Amino acid sequence: MNTKESIYTQHEENTNWMKKLDFYKDEIKILRNRLEEIAAKNNSGEVLSKVEHFQNQFIIQRDNIDNIAHAVKLNEEELLNEINRNPVAVDRRKMAYHEKEQDLVETFEQNFNEIRGEFNRFTSKWM
Repeated sequence: MNTKESIYTQHEENTNWMKKLDFYKDEIKILRNRLEEIAAKNNSGEVLSKVEHFQNQFIIQRDNIDNIAHAVKLNEEELLNEINRNPVAVDRRKMAYHEKEQDLVETFEQNFNEIRGEFNRFTSKWM
């Protein structure tokens, strides 16, 4: 799709996405703490294998956040470069929409929500 959107709108979306990613980083810290509590209270093989599973998932999701944040920052640099090349009427100019970054954020959120749901079911059983 060759959709175009204003530079300001895309900048605002980038800013919102970065805030969301920061929120998810903080949430992973909270979930890790809950996981440590469960691991300290339960040492059965079933629990420990699930603890390891979630530890790995949180590491993967943290890496995903870092990769998405990098992509969003690169997109923000493209917007700034375009403004610096031609600052005239920047409030009305449009650029190709950052669909790739949007897709990365939306896919991450779907995956993270699934993992969080699975984790919450696990914690309700073992806390």
